[in-house]
Amino acid sequence: MELQGQTVVLIGGSAGIGLATARRARAEGAVVILTGRNRERLQAAADEVGAASTAAFDATDSSALARFFAELPGQIDHVLVTAGGPSYRPMLEMTADDIREALSSHVVLGLEVARNAQPKMRPGGSLVFMGGTGGRRIDHRLGIVPAATAALPPFTAALALEVAPIRVNLIAAGFVDTPLSAALLGDQLDPRRDELRNALPIGRVVGPEDVAALAVHLMVNGALTGATYDIDGGQQFI
Repeated sequence: MELQGQTVVLIGGSAGIGLATARRARAEGAVVILTGRNRERLQAAADEVGAASTAAFDATDSSALARFFAELPGQIDHVLVTAGGPSYRPMLEMTADDIREALSSHVVLGLEVARNAQPKMRPGGSLVFMGGTGGRRIDHRLGIVPAATAALPPFTAALALEVAPIRVNLIAAGFVDTPLSAALLGDQLDPRRDELRNALPIGRVVGPEDVAALAVHLMVNGALTGATYDIDGGQQFI
């Protein structure tokens, strides 16, 4: 029960990695607070894990995010941010505003979460952000994603120095079998699963529970900050 008596906030906690982490945190004794955009899905997730409370809002809305943290009734210990997703369109099909959004959205969201969570957090608590490993390879099919991916590790390290003794870490995931992956791949989901099962060194596809286990470890290990942790089953090496 390594999170006994601690409060964990999941920004994007109604499905996928966020929900899996909520389950894991509850199993370790944590009080969990879930946020998400879809009120019905959020409530279903909260009922499943026994969440202390929920808040339905768009995390990219800075005013709504600030209001959420300001209205929390007590202190919190850990925050995991899984909201947001990549854009794989060809760069020449993107407008200037599209490019600015793709390059900055995860950094801006992480910064706004840190800014608003910090006054509510206990020393030694943690912020955990989500990034990826797939974008490290330059590929015309990935568009702007490699550039956006590259910004996250140095941002995480710099932020960890600014908000210390609160800890900040980044999870860089490869393919994870989540509803987001299903939405991105469509009818290519099953072929991609089969391909990875045959190719990955671990012999299986990475699931949200795998990432949740890493996220909770980053919360409870007080010596970890400013670093990026890969979890892709060896995908980047094949």
